[in-house]
Amino acid sequence: MELVFLTLLIVLMIGALTMGFPVAFALPGSAILAIATAALCGYVFAGDADAYFAQDGAIQWLSAGVTNFRSLYWDVERDTLIAIPLFVFMGIMLERSKIAEDLLVTMAQLFGPVPGGLGISVVFVGALLAATTGIVGATVIAMGMISLPAMLRNNYSKPLATGTICASGTLGQIIPPSIVLIILADQLSSATDQASTSRKADFKEATGEFSMPSEFDITSASAGDMFMGAFLPGLVLVGLYMAYILVSAFLKPDTAPPVHYGGKYNRQFALKVFMALVPPLTLIFAVLGSIILGIATVNQAGSIGAIGAMIMGGYRLTAGQRGAYAPVVLAVVSTAAIMIILAVFEINVKNIRGTEDIVGIALAATAVTGLIIAIAWSAWRAHKIDNTLNGVMIETAKTTSMVFIILIGAAMLTSAFRAFGGEELVKEFLTSLPGGFWSQFIVVMAVIFLLGFFLDFIEIAVVVVPIVAPILLADPGANVTAVWLGVMVGLNIQTSFLTPPFGFALFYLRGVAPPSVKTTHIYRGALAFIALQLAGLAIVGYLPGLVNYLPYRMYLTSDTAPPPMNPRLQECLEEYVFRIYDESGQDLLAHIERAGALDLSFLPQDRQVRLKESFAKARDAIPLSEKVRDALGALADYEPEYKPIHVEVRALQSRIRDLDEEIERLEKAYTLTSRDEQVDEQALREIEAEIKRTENQKNDLENSVPEGWTEARERYKGLLTELKKARGTYRSNVDQAYEVIAEMRGVIDGTNGLSALEPTLGGLEAVIRGEGPEQAMESIKAAEAIIDEIAGAGNVRSKVSKARRALKGKAPDRDEALAMLNEAKELFEAELAWRQQATERLADELAGYDEAIRGSIGVRLQQRLTTEQAEEVASCQSHHRDISLNF
Repeated sequence: MELVFLTLLIVLMIGALTMGFPVAFALPGSAILAIATAALCGYVFAGDADAYFAQDGAIQWLSAGVTNFRSLYWDVERDTLIAIPLFVFMGIMLERSKIAEDLLVTMAQLFGPVPGGLGISVVFVGALLAATTGIVGATVIAMGMISLPAMLRNNYSKPLATGTICASGTLGQIIPPSIVLIILADQLSSATDQASTSRKADFKEATGEFSMPSEFDITSASAGDMFMGAFLPGLVLVGLYMAYILVSAFLKPDTAPPVHYGGKYNRQFALKVFMALVPPLTLIFAVLGSIILGIATVNQAGSIGAIGAMIMGGYRLTAGQRGAYAPVVLAVVSTAAIMIILAVFEINVKNIRGTEDIVGIALAATAVTGLIIAIAWSAWRAHKIDNTLNGVMIETAKTTSMVFIILIGAAMLTSAFRAFGGEELVKEFLTSLPGGFWSQFIVVMAVIFLLGFFLDFIEIAVVVVPIVAPILLADPGANVTAVWLGVMVGLNIQTSFLTPPFGFALFYLRGVAPPSVKTTHIYRGALAFIALQLAGLAIVGYLPGLVNYLPYRMYLTSDTAPPPMNPRLQECLEEYVFRIYDESGQDLLAHIERAGALDLSFLPQDRQVRLKESFAKARDAIPLSEKVRDALGALADYEPEYKPIHVEVRALQSRIRDLDEEIERLEKAYTLTSRDEQVDEQALREIEAEIKRTENQKNDLENSVPEGWTEARERYKGLLTELKKARGTYRSNVDQAYEVIAEMRGVIDGTNGLSALEPTLGGLEAVIRGEGPEQAMESIKAAEAIIDEIAGAGNVRSKVSKARRALKGKAPDRDEALAMLNEAKELFEAELAWRQQATERLADELAGYDEAIRGSIGVRLQQRLTTEQAEEVASCQSHHRDISLNF
């Protein structure tokens, strides 16, 4: 019966959308009606309102909808969606203030003389507007009103002209900042959690181990990650569009003829281009640059964009008037002053320590006041001139409300879909497809593409993604990242604006196109660009590095970057280090040999032993790396033979687990039926027969497991164990080889600090003799704090601590304290003597040796990766790796 109500849910949703009900009401309304109908039918026909639900009941699933509603607005951890109204405001403000219009006209004049130049200018401006506004409707309408008449006047092909405008307008869906990317990031965050839980359960079922290694887990995608991931694919689309227009102009010159500019390309024109380009480019850098550089989160970047757009709108609305640029100049000067003040002063209102801090705070307050005045001035202008600010705020509120209401409705629809077992049906269907992940992925992409003919991008993102994303992300065979999947879905959803009959970009352009442009012209023009979008989708799918590289690079070079010791980085880091061994192994060995020949006789015996052991371990690094490679090679050689049987058996075992669950369900049903007051013997016999049939199926599957499976699995596990052992030995060896060097350098660098300790230790004797025990212990404790800051002075500190403890208690022993202090002085003198010799004879040599090995043998113990290392590791991690054989 669950399938009946699942069908009812889908029919209700399609019917409501077809009849023109707003999406915001069609989605939750369908969910509530379907759940209520199922509960009523269950109560009437089965005596249980929960009877026709796959799991839980009506109350639980309606509560789930309310919980989803609350999570959108009250969950402080879920702040991704806050950026939506900020970016919407930014886009509408730029469109209403006619900055987009200036850009279109100027770029058309600049590129016009080139064959296809007008079309290229439309694509170029579309990309810039996408990176500043992201509002498809506004962009298409603006370009349709400004560029389309010019293109038609200059004999451009109507399909090419209309297709170029529609496709360029949709770039705002994939080039950041984009509302759809923010929504996808929000949806993928919960999908990633579900996929992670599923993958951990699969790992436990397959291996019997309770803890899955962290490197096998799935990483969530933030809005910032999605922005960075979509940046290069967006440029790929821009390149494809421009290439298509150029090829069309070359093959058929009459479809996109050059347009000569009537004016002169002089200094005045260059200034005009500069003034048209610099403001939007500055805003793009301020928004995306702040995210890339780690200066701001996506929400903070949205605030920067909204304020920047308002300031830009303020001067554009008063263009030609005296003082039009005054707020902009004030804002720029104030912002520059704030940056300089932050670089020079340490601004902390809670920790004012002197006149310098007061001066810094006063200057900062002045600069911030200037910025606030500039913002208020611009807002006042936008408010007074054509009531622009009021209109922008109303449109922002409308758009944001629509997005959030649809999100709530989609969350309730998803809850109802799961209530009737829809998610399990989708999972069973996708996992049963031959070809594994890629066949599942192609089917999902095809479904999303077809839905784009009828649904808007928001409905697709919030209805389809929560259902299919956990299934696709959980697959360890493809092991795709959430960012890659999100960008692929975003690229696919972008086609929904161009696909007839309901492509919104087509309607936007139809509304402003002249009568001479027929609807068929727009449809024909859109078809070519739909093909280009699908080509871009295929390129990005084949080259995942286009999506994954920038997010990884940004992460690994940020202030919060993980240390090189992080388990997720090890494989890629070792690939990088092993290449260094191949290229510079002899140089490394030469440095190691020179270090091993150093005179260490003046060092304490334990230091000599540890340094010599360190050099020996450094010599072993390259041979041990070869053992890792050999183990990797042995595993790689066996994988082609082992993988088919592994895939076959894991599929059988999955079906066996499903049958076990079915048997358990039938047994529960049998127990409940047998406890009824009037036992239905016929029903019991049917359940018994079903249990028997299911058990026979299970036995058949168990008997179909290949005979050599156990041996093959044990051999693979043995090779895997050898690889883990080789890696563990190598990593432990290089860590121990470098750890001693880093420690020794720290000890030598602390020589001056140790030398400065002499007066402190000398004064403690008088303190012990002349002051009371309590005061003496306080003085000694202060000395201990100083010693703690000196690397390698633990032996001295230990004796000083014993001196302090001798004064503790009811019977303080001054003689014992003095004896401990004398021992501390003797240790201090000996320590200082060899350290001073090491500073003169060893420091430079160890520094050179450290520099030679820190990027290879010692890389794991560095605090963070260098930029070069981060780029190499990011490039390596941007490619998906099959980890299915570990499951």
